[in-house]
Amino acid sequence: MEGRVHQVDDSHRVMTPQLDMPERLLLGPGPSNMHPRVRQALGMNEVGHLDPRFIGLMNESQELLRYVWQTDNRFTIPVSGTGSAAMEAALANCVEPGDVVLVGVNGYFGERLCDMASRYGANVRRLEKPWGETFDPEEIAIGLETHRPALLGLIHAETSTGALQPMTGIGKLCREFDCLLLLDTVTSLGGVPVFLDRWHVDISYSATQKCLSCPPGLAPLTLGDRALAKLNNRKLKVANWYLDMSLVGKYWGQERTYHHTAPINMNYALREALRLIAEEGLWDRWEKHTANAEMLWEGLADLGIGCHVEKEFRLPSLTTALVPDGVDSKGVCAFLLQNYNIEIAAGLGQLAGKVWRIGLMGFNSRAENVLLLLAALKKALETCG
Repeated sequence: MEGRVHQVDDSHRVMTPQLDMPERLLLGPGPSNMHPRVRQALGMNEVGHLDPRFIGLMNESQELLRYVWQTDNRFTIPVSGTGSAAMEAALANCVEPGDVVLVGVNGYFGERLCDMASRYGANVRRLEKPWGETFDPEEIAIGLETHRPALLGLIHAETSTGALQPMTGIGKLCREFDCLLLLDTVTSLGGVPVFLDRWHVDISYSATQKCLSCPPGLAPLTLGDRALAKLNNRKLKVANWYLDMSLVGKYWGQERTYHHTAPINMNYALREALRLIAEEGLWDRWEKHTANAEMLWEGLADLGIGCHVEKEFRLPSLTTALVPDGVDSKGVCAFLLQNYNIEIAAGLGQLAGKVWRIGLMGFNSRAENVLLLLAALKKALETCG
């Protein structure tokens, strides 16, 4: 080759084998297994991010996201990135330096909200409960009265604890105090009832890899009119260019203005995952998640395993099962993976070593998976106890 004057360094030229990944049953906190139709959609022919067919797909995905979230919000899109990208987008766009942000902290992801909000200059205040408990409207009202926040952030389904936050009355309280309500629905969207408009939620985000049973890589985000007013009347530009929804929104809106290249095939997968939910119907899907979770809870009790969260506030899509005394929690996880190709997860943060996190999300919420897991757990306890 003309001009070849430098010798190539081959020290990192590794001849790797053909990729061959094991088939796992993913019953941890995420990701969950894809439905076969989602996997098929992921491999469809790639087109450009401004191709007319792709723009049509974008419109369909937005409408289906509105259905799953039960909202009419015109700004409803999948952010290019995992769930934490949409969490950050929510705060980057709706928080300005000096804003008082009140966060309900009752698990790991409430802590993450605090961390992210502080990085955008928020004056962060905390409402705290033990991990596994939830907030009642009276506690929320006292917090709003005391701190007068511009934004209240709550985790609807806390993945670290398996607790489901009741939402009755909280949105109306936020309206009374002229406060935006942000709701993390990462582990609830598509698995348990979510009614954003009925609950007066202004901002919500989720992730594709939980109850939507789509690979990780996109993160749904929706902003209501009050949140858009906050964004449009900012004194300063959004500090994160990539996640500036005043720019990204022009690509997902009428203008179709280029911002960044959308992950084409991931959007195919999300559309198919949302189609599956629409075909099944939300109430049927929610009831399926509840029925399979109750089967799991009963089976765990038969094995002498309790749950960390009281049943009234227990999350059907993610169960925190208490590790019995004398049992090696990590050893059980390793046994299930090595002998049954089943993944469950150990506890996170304050619950490390105390619980297992068992996910029955989307495509994986099936009775046969519950029965298989319970049989495998029984064997694991006999081996690792």
